[in-house]
Amino acid sequence: MPDTPRPEPTTRVGSTYRVQVRPGFDLDATAALADYLRDLGVSHLYSAPLLTATPGSEHGYDVVDHRSVNPELGGEAGRRRLVAALRAAGLGLVVDIVPNHAGVARPAANPAWWDVLRAGRASAYAPWFDIDWDRGRLLLPVLADTPDALDDLKIADGELRYHEHRFPIADGTGDGTPREVHDRQHYELVDWRRGDAELTYRRFFAVSDLAGLRVEDPEVFAATHAEILRWADAGDLDGIRVDHPDGLRDPAGYLARLRAAAPDAWLVVEKILEYGEELPDWPVDGTTGYDALAAVGGLFVDPDAEGDFTALDGRLTGRHTSWQDLTHDTKREAATRLLAAELSRLAALVPELPTEQVRASLAELAAAFGVYRGYPPQGARHLAAARAEAGRRCPDLTAVLDAVTARLRDPGHELAARFPQLTGAVMAKGVEDTAYYRWSRFVALNEVGGSPAHFGTPPAEFHRFATARQVRWPASMTTLSTHDTKRGEDVRARLAVLSELPGRWAEQVAEWMSRAPLADPAFAHLLWQTAVGAWPVGRERLHAYVEKAAREASVSTSWADPAPAFEGQLHALVDRMYDDPELHAEITAFAEGITPAGWSNSLGQKLVQLAMPGVPDTYQGTELWENSLVDPDNRRPVDFAVRRELLARLDAGERPAVAADGAAKLLVVSRTLRLRRDRPELFTGYRPLPAHGPAGAHAVAFDRGGAVAVATRLPLRLARAGGWRGTSLSLPVHRMTDLFTGRVYSGSELLLDDLLSTYPVALLAPTDPVEAAA
Repeated sequence: MPDTPRPEPTTRVGSTYRVQVRPGFDLDATAALADYLRDLGVSHLYSAPLLTATPGSEHGYDVVDHRSVNPELGGEAGRRRLVAALRAAGLGLVVDIVPNHAGVARPAANPAWWDVLRAGRASAYAPWFDIDWDRGRLLLPVLADTPDALDDLKIADGELRYHEHRFPIADGTGDGTPREVHDRQHYELVDWRRGDAELTYRRFFAVSDLAGLRVEDPEVFAATHAEILRWADAGDLDGIRVDHPDGLRDPAGYLARLRAAAPDAWLVVEKILEYGEELPDWPVDGTTGYDALAAVGGLFVDPDAEGDFTALDGRLTGRHTSWQDLTHDTKREAATRLLAAELSRLAALVPELPTEQVRASLAELAAAFGVYRGYPPQGARHLAAARAEAGRRCPDLTAVLDAVTARLRDPGHELAARFPQLTGAVMAKGVEDTAYYRWSRFVALNEVGGSPAHFGTPPAEFHRFATARQVRWPASMTTLSTHDTKRGEDVRARLAVLSELPGRWAEQVAEWMSRAPLADPAFAHLLWQTAVGAWPVGRERLHAYVEKAAREASVSTSWADPAPAFEGQLHALVDRMYDDPELHAEITAFAEGITPAGWSNSLGQKLVQLAMPGVPDTYQGTELWENSLVDPDNRRPVDFAVRRELLARLDAGERPAVAADGAAKLLVVSRTLRLRRDRPELFTGYRPLPAHGPAGAHAVAFDRGGAVAVATRLPLRLARAGGWRGTSLSLPVHRMTDLFTGRVYSGSELLLDDLLSTYPVALLAPTDPVEAAA
């Protein structure tokens, strides 16, 4: 990795607060948060996408009209009111944008897509979408999986109708029966199963309602970015978060064009890096923080427990499977089943070789690809490694693998341009959305950007990561929770406690599984971990979670073919957790027993994330304890009134205990963010601070150039060993104040027993500004 520091962005974004702006919590509701966010200490609101999305969209990633602000959010007037409220509070705005795809679930809502359906290849908007017109009509997978589905077609108001779905009729083709009219269109309505296998347009992953955009075309880029760039030019926008750059044909070229169009913007990309992978040298300020999430969360996991959890997994499931073999299989399934249409399109680019062998070779290469997508210069190395692994697994494909790989190495071949778009989708669907629900060894590590095969992050490894980040990507985002995380940060923090008591957990979960068996023991282990991690979680929330998780795992049930018998057994198990008094009491007692250590981990990882190099993001609501599970659970409404009240009490001088109301976490968040905002000169470097003494391995401490963060790791082991027992920390200056307790410390050595007697974390700042400057 180059050691050359990157320049700071022109627009300083100190910290962000993510808000899921949506119908039900619109731009005016968001504007009403401005004073609270200011008091919390953030510098910028970080908003979900704001452009017009599919009517009723709860997330905004299905943009249907790039020319305007979503009217369901308040439209352009609402955006202006938001900007005015933020400015009045001294805050800025960062907005999420979606260049890779557009929403097409309701064609009439998307003027460009509607015109393409009406006029076909002749539409002025045909170049907007990544459509393979050479394969025939544009296939739309909306029909029921029945042979007579087309009998339900109707013509009404000059449109073709299929139940609630509306489609345009090309000029001069409207005479005759609905079937006859349908057969004359530029599109063909097909059942969803055929669509998955034969679709003629690129999608976002396997979501047929999101059609790929061709933003590599300068005209398409200009049309789809004009409104966003207008906000930037007007000074209304300080930062841009780019969704899913791996899906683009030419991410580097796209980002260069975006940087040129918005030279002063803080620019971060949702690029998910695998363990040890470096961000390409793009003209951006960094990633959206999943790399930091993995490194920080791993600090609070005990690496010594890996063997115990591996053995437990084998006993519970009756088999031993490596992460490498599992993910190879799930990725190959994704390539050949969920993304079969995309695979077929790529195979057609090598017509001189047997199609099925080309398909098999491409699927094997994608399954063996070690990262989401290869970029120069590392991309050649990843491709070589994938070729070697694919050859080892499928020696009968050697000749075709060699021929296909040669084309993938040729930058002028269309296959080389399109294959990287497939590998990212295969990784996302095969690992994030499948393997993470099958690999239940220790689910605290099953997180976007994480590496479940690497059991924890030793402090020395974290310090190397943070030091390099300070040099190379000082303005990259850090985060612990997003709308895409599989579990909320506090759920993972509590689950990390299980790594400190593997024997006890093994006995408890085995006993529960024997009393309340499930036909899929691997999923049962995931369920029991999730339950104790989020407990007390509402019954209906847990029901919704287990159904989604089991279908994502696609072992005993699936989205394509739900298994009523298994799902009935699964829901019965969830109900038993609540209705069986003895079992409910045991779950409650176990969860309560690990909660205090979980709170310690939560405070520790939050302080580290907020204070380490980078621009820290706080996901909505996570300034208090937050036990969210996967989307849509993590988009639930946030009670900001409670947060305002607690913050006011803290500002009135209250020093809360580490307790169930979460005020201690709010204290950590607000004081750390305010210090970063008010004294940025204290956060300009990074130096690990080793703790000296018998419990030194339990402290994570670093000096950011004046501000010192100290966190406790592995609190149960620390307690069993007798506490801090004379362990001390050397201070960079001789008089410092802990921002959480208000206590002033003098001297060069500080006993951790004293420093961490109130909270398991501390944030120290020089009491004397002269000392800080020195």
